[in-house]
Parts: sequence; structure tokens; C-alpha cells
Amino acid sequence: MRSLNDIALSMLDLVAVREGGTVADALRISLRTAQHAEGLGFKRYWLAEHHNMSGVASSATAVLVGHIAGGTQRIRVGSGGVMLPNHAPLVVAEAFGTLAELYPGRIDLGLGRAPGTDPLTMRALRRDRVETEEDFPRDVQELQRLLGPAQPGQRLVATPGAGTNVPIWLLGSSLFSAQLAAELGLPYAFASHFAPRYLLQALELYRKRFKPSATLAQPYVAIGVPVIAAPSDEEAEYLASSTYQRVLGILTGKRGLLPRPVEHYMDTLQVQERAAIADFLAVAVIGGPQTVRAGFEQLAQATQADEFILVSDVFDPELRLRSLDIAAAAKAAVPQPA
Repeated sequence: MRSLNDIALSMLDLVAVREGGTVADALRISLRTAQHAEGLGFKRYWLAEHHNMSGVASSATAVLVGHIAGGTQRIRVGSGGVMLPNHAPLVVAEAFGTLAELYPGRIDLGLGRAPGTDPLTMRALRRDRVETEEDFPRDVQELQRLLGPAQPGQRLVATPGAGTNVPIWLLGSSLFSAQLAAELGLPYAFASHFAPRYLLQALELYRKRFKPSATLAQPYVAIGVPVIAAPSDEEAEYLASSTYQRVLGILTGKRGLLPRPVEHYMDTLQVQERAAIADFLAVAVIGGPQTVRAGFEQLAQATQADEFILVSDVFDPELRLRSLDIAAAAKAAVPQPA
């Protein structure tokens, strides 16, 4: 059984635009958060590709990866993920190959197959392209070739890109990417921070079917974990109301800026709304230090994950940093005897 102390902590940032704030504010907060996460010893800091969302400023993901990597020293920085159907593999290889040359040994390329947006924007991104089920596996393998060493006679060479061997991850919230990651011998990150329903089933499938590859000898799993930590359970619940409001907006098609917290917010909702939020945040860890420690231990036992990728949407940037402090300390704490 994996010990909680063996699990690495990382972070996923959607670069939330806050009520009363600007995109520039969100970008500054993101860099400061990454620097703080690096100081806490986090393993990696990922940015997620989304489009046409007023409350999310991470659409130009490769640009942000470079910005964060340039403002940090050691932490790995990458995409969590680039939505591959929106891009030609060559363009992705060149962008992340450039990043790898600028920041050697520090860049990750996480790939997803969802559009990361609404149908109208999807059409604007893809123009007339019609995606089929075969496209994503083919594009992933093309990226592997483009980022690997150039072969004699190879006519299409990513420059930069060739020979950088940027680590590729597959991301997903269903069984499709779990099976593909297993087949290709790639690390796998499950999007349990917003779609936890198939978490255990996907991890079981990935581990059962995993085939060792040149890049990975055994399965490696990261899971998304929403975390709101505070000195007390009561304050954490209050701060989490920003996330609750955002989730309800996603579920009802009313996306917007990250809202300020509201006292006793869940008490104002209907039973169905509370249930829907609870399903969305089924693996969330919200509370004071002891609650966070217990939540992490439960997730570690249930998933045997190698890594937790934390998502922490706290409205106040300073309290967000405090949330990461408390989470890191709770995870590292030595349990006291009863």
C-alpha cells in the first residue's frame, strides 16, 4: 500500500479571473502562486487550456507555460492540458520544443481530447475539421515522433522540438484515455477535480493494461484534487463557497468570474443543487489541517495515486497561498498516536 508521504503534490491552475479583478491580475496571481508552490516543494505546476470563458485566462496555454517557467527556478511546468483536437501536432511540437530548449528538463506536455470550450468556439478553433475517434491516438503518436530524435530521411522535422523528448501525459475523465495511456506506456492524469465518476474504474483499467515503454517502465498516475484548506473546517467551508458558486454556474451554463465567498451558501440552495455540487466535487478535500490530512489519506488509500494535482480556487489570493501551505503541511504531518 502506498503511503501518503510517498505521494507528490503538484498544482493545476485555471488562472481564474476574480470578481472585481482583471485578466492581468489573474496572470500576476498565477505566477506568484507558482513561485509559492515551488517554495513548498511541489513537483509540477500545470495550466489548463480553455476558451471563450470570461472567468478563465489560460487559453494561450503554451504562452503561460513559458511565463511561469521563466518566473520559477526548479518546478516542472506544463499543460494540464493542451486540447490536442484544437491544434496541429506540428504546432504543438514546435511550441513545447521551444519551451524545452528554453527550460530544459522542466517542461511537461499533458494532452486532452476534449475541446475545452463550447460548440461555437470549437468550430472557430477547428474551422472545418471533423474529429473522429481515430484522430487523437494518431495525433499523440505523431507528437511522440516529432519530439523524439529525428530519423534518417525524415522529411517533417519539428524545429525546435526534435530530440527534446518532452514528457507526454494523457489526461482524461473517461476510460478512453486511460486505455490509450496504458497501450502507449504513458503517464496518466485523471480529471477527478471536475469529473470523478469514473476515477477508480479508469485507474484500474490503466494499471491492468499498462505496457512498459521506452519512457515509462511502470504505471504512473496523478489525480486532480480540489482543495480548500484553512485553520478551521468552518472557515474552509466559507472559502469553498466561491468554488461551489463556480461549480453551480458550470452545471447551469452560467459561467462567470470567480465569485466572492458567501456565508452559509449551501444552505441557500435546493436539495438537487447541493447534490449536483457534491457529485462534481466528490473527491474534494475541504477543511482544517486534520480534515485535510484525513481526506488525503482516504484518497491515497482508495486510488494508490503517485501524485495529487491540487486545484485551489480561493477568492483571496493570500488565503489561496495559505491554503496551499496548510495542505502541504497536512500531507507531510506525522500522524499523532491516539
